[in-house]
Amino acid sequence: MSEHKCGWCIGDKLYESYHDNEWGVPVYNDHQLFEFLILETFQAGLSWITILRKRENFREAFDFFDYKKIANYNEDKKASLLQNAGIIRNKLKINATITNAQLYIEIQKEFGSFSKYIWAFVDGKPIKGKVINYKKAPANTPLSDAISKDLKKRGFKFVGSTVVYAFMQAIGMVNDHEINCFRYDEV
Repeated sequence: MSEHKCGWCIGDKLYESYHDNEWGVPVYNDHQLFEFLILETFQAGLSWITILRKRENFREAFDFFDYKKIANYNEDKKASLLQNAGIIRNKLKINATITNAQLYIEIQKEFGSFSKYIWAFVDGKPIKGKVINYKKAPANTPLSDAISKDLKKRGFKFVGSTVVYAFMQAIGMVNDHEINCFRYDEV
């Protein structure tokens, strides 16, 4: 018998690999945090598997998530992104990515790193969720509401509470693996 996994990833090799190797693992590296933030903003209103399937295209299109480069994108670069069939060609999300990159750098200046800023919301330690069935996992929490509010106050776009909570799960700020999932205790 195989190990139990969270039900949301079963049946798709890409989803299972993401679940087994990345989802919920604490991330403290600013470059990786920016990648997850951007992918989550593009995921808004779509399924995560759609984003995962296009992840490599996003990496190439957005200069491997180099936020310093993205912060300086011009109209020509925006136009090329809008023509790139390999990504989600949403003008508002593309513009938000550029704005968010600029603001990401501002947070780094203020706090020393984005990691210090975001992890301060949980005193640097992941929250252990108590999810029994992924279908009953929360879509947002008072903490994701607070982080969303702070990011929006700073000018970030596409960072509603649900997007922020998905980001928190992805980067391991909250461990929402089902409690009987083999990854629950590992992360």
